[in-house]
Parts: sequence; structure tokens; C-alpha cells
Amino acid sequence: MWRDESVTYQVAHRSLDELWGLLSQIDAVHGLYYLLMHAVFAVWDGGLLALRLPSVAATALAAAGVGAIGTRLAGRRAGTLAGLVFAVLPLTQQYAQEGRSYALVTAGVTWAAYFLLRATADSRARWWTAYALTLVLASWLHEFAAPALVAHGLTLWRSRPERRDAWRWAIAAVAVGTSLLPLAVISAGQAEAQLGWLGRPSLSAWLLFAGLSAAAVALCRLLLRVGAPGAVPLTRLALPLLIAPAGLLMTISLIKPWYVDRYVLYGMTGLALPAGTALAWAIGQRHRLAPAARMLTACLLAGAAVAVLLPWSLLVRSPESRKDDVVAVARVVERQAHKGDGVLFMPSRRREWLLSHPGVYGRLDDLALAESPAVSRTLQGTELKAAEIRRHILATDRIVTLQDPPGQPLDAVPEEEVKRRTLRAHFEVCERTGVHGAQVVVYVRRGVIPC
Repeated sequence: MWRDESVTYQVAHRSLDELWGLLSQIDAVHGLYYLLMHAVFAVWDGGLLALRLPSVAATALAAAGVGAIGTRLAGRRAGTLAGLVFAVLPLTQQYAQEGRSYALVTAGVTWAAYFLLRATADSRARWWTAYALTLVLASWLHEFAAPALVAHGLTLWRSRPERRDAWRWAIAAVAVGTSLLPLAVISAGQAEAQLGWLGRPSLSAWLLFAGLSAAAVALCRLLLRVGAPGAVPLTRLALPLLIAPAGLLMTISLIKPWYVDRYVLYGMTGLALPAGTALAWAIGQRHRLAPAARMLTACLLAGAAVAVLLPWSLLVRSPESRKDDVVAVARVVERQAHKGDGVLFMPSRRREWLLSHPGVYGRLDDLALAESPAVSRTLQGTELKAAEIRRHILATDRIVTLQDPPGQPLDAVPEEEVKRRTLRAHFEVCERTGVHGAQVVVYVRRGVIPC
């Protein structure tokens, strides 16, 4: 479990009153997801399995949606292969086994695209209603699902729809935007706290975006050149979905950082569709090869796929694929801490590392805590003033500290500075244990108690 999953876990275990109080201050963008997870834990408090099960189910649902779109546009084989390609993409696998909302958003946006296809082919209003309601649900799970409307609009524009369909899509888009307006207003007020940690997209992010886009364009050009079934409508749907939402957020982020790849995870649908269709076309050409050449080609392609995908697949299932490992931190603290020891979080936001392990956290005396997360309606609680923190530290002989790894920038605020200064002046390091993304350092009062 990494820090974002820990937030989901501890917030979803709050009462509805406490949860509502939190959302009025921060994380309103995740409000519907937290309510869903609150319901999941109310039915079955199954720990990490319960935390991640909705994401697993949503990814399966999204893969089925990719398959349904591919089948409708390019045939059953293409749909099946597109769904399989979607499922094995490393980014899909990463968020399939993470307790956050992104897999659910992807399922919603993918099925909204399917309903859009049905709506433009069938004049009955139920498909437009399904399209609008599904996109509303996805956008309330995370409001950055809304840029999918831009992709769908481009798809319709390139398809030269009938005037009636254009108007119905416009009405659906207005309905989605209107329903999202309350969430947008609330989250705009929380934007600094919510997205203040983001920087502008890095060079590697731009290169990844360019590489994926180029691969999808190349696949679509191949399908068009060979005249693969459904190549034209599939290209019109897939490329905007992959490129437009991510490109829009990345461009905006040059001015105001908003972009993280997981916010537009649903763009992977736009990559899986042409990839699956290209595989289906290639399989359809197998009769042109001699049996021996056919077998050799199949083995080479399968070997290349395993060689490329297996290392990534294993990586995203390891703690090293995340920024930290909350479970590992809690285990170290449980092993090293004595009941009644003081604990300091340096910086204070690292309190998240223990909040999802109340059995471990409850054994310790939080020396800097002013109000708990639930009482203060915050994610990690509020801390005392610097002078009070110093007084509490000096009244304690043994302190467990949870810190960022060496080399990370230090928060230059009085409360954090007084923690570091007081520990240096009056304590000595008894034990230092590094774990992925963190370190647990035990201090004892100099000359008072032995290590």
C-alpha cells in the first residue's frame, strides 16, 4: 500500500459525518469514490483485498468495454484482441491493482464511448441517455473524465454526423457539464491544496505521450492502408480518445499544472483498439505464409511481447513502482517502537504512513498533533505551534521519527525546523532503518537512556 491508497483506506473508514466534513475542506474531487469505498468497507472490511477489489472489477469492465467497441467497429476477433491488449498494458495493470478511482473512471469513459457509437447508429433516445449518465458518473468519480467530451466531439466532427445527432450530443455534453458544475466549483476552491504539489509535465512525460501517440497513429495508418475492417470509424474514435484529453491537460499544465498520466488513464482505450485490430488483421493474413514461417512468426511475436511486457508487469506489482510502501513503514515502526514512545512525522504529511495502521499508531504518543484528521476535517490532522512541539519533545526520552529518504528537500516552516533542531541538540540517533520511500529513525535522549 502506498500513500495515496492509505488515504483511501483511512478516509473510507471515517463516519459519514466525518467524511462530509473532510470533503468540504479538501478532496471533493474524490468524494463519490470515497463514499463508494465507505460502502464497500461497511459491507466487508477486507483490508487490502477489499480496497483494491473495485479497481480490479472496474478494469475487467473496462476491458469488456474495449472489446465491445472493437467488436462493433471491426469484428469479434479485433474486439477480443483489443480487450486483451488493453488488459496487458502496464499502465492498465498498475491501476487495476490500486485502491484509487482511476480504473473506475476508465470503465465509465470506455462504456460512454460504446454508448456514443450505439447512439449515433440508433435514433432511440435511450442510448444518448446511457451515454450522458455514464459520463456523468465517470466525471463525478473524477472530474478529469470530462475532457473525454472533447475527444467524443472530435470523433463526431470527423464522422460528419446528421444534424440531429450533433444536437443530441451537444445536449448530452451540456447535461454532463451542468451536473458537474457543483463539484467543479467546490474543487476549484480546493485546487491549491489538491494540486499544489504538481509540477509542469517533465520531458519524460512529453516523450511518453509523443511515443504512445505516434504508435497509435502508425497503427491507424496501417489499418487504413491495408483496408482493415472498421479502420475508418475506429481511427476516428481511438486517436482523439488517446491524444485529446492528455494533450489538453498537458498544454494547460504549461501554465497551471494539472496533468498526471493516471488522470487520463482512459486514453489507453485509444491505444488498445488499433493495436488489437492490427493483430486481428495480421492473423487474418496468416494464410499467406507457409506453415513453418507462420509458426516461426507467431513464436517471435509472442516472445517479443513477453520480453517487453513481462518486466513491466512484474515491476508494477512491486513496491518499487510506487513512491513509498506504507505497509513496510508500519512494520518497521511496530518492530522498533516501545509502547508509549513519542512519534514525530517529519514532515507532518507523513502521518499518513501510520493512519491506515491504527493498531501501530495507537501505541505511540504523537508529540506534534493538535487535532486528529477526523476532528480537524483534514487528511493528516493539524499540528501544534513550534514552541509547544519543542516542549513535548523535551518531555520525552525516546522518539520514533518517520522521515523522507536522505536527500529530499526539507520543509522550511517553524514547526518542522523546531523538530529537527531540538532532536539535534538533545537527542542522539539510536537506530536508522531505510524502507522504500522512507526512513524510520529512533532517537533517545542524550546521556539519559541507553540505545
